[in-house]
Amino acid sequence: MINQKEFDKLAPGEVFATGVQPNSPEGIFMTRDGGNLRWVAVKGYGNDWTIYCHWESNSVEYIKQSGDKLHNEQYIKLCVPCEEEVFKLYRY
Repeated sequence: MINQKEFDKLAPGEVFATGVQPNSPEGIFMTRDGGNLRWVAVKGYGNDWTIYCHWESNSVEYIKQSGDKLHNEQYIKLCVPCEEEVFKLYRY
């Protein structure tokens, strides 16, 4: 669980968490094609952060640059458990 103090230490543009979830209702459900999705949490340049995802076969750097942004609160909290004050900084 990331807290405000830990978040404040991150550098802008830094990937601070990554992982893989199934592309299903039990994971991150983005398409009916099945498979697994890699997600990447990135600190922004305005004291914010966001999560991008794409197919598992893509690199972290590719996903950071070209992935789809997560907008669903459930998916965001599944990937990056965090204190509420950090969650409020999420950039939709």
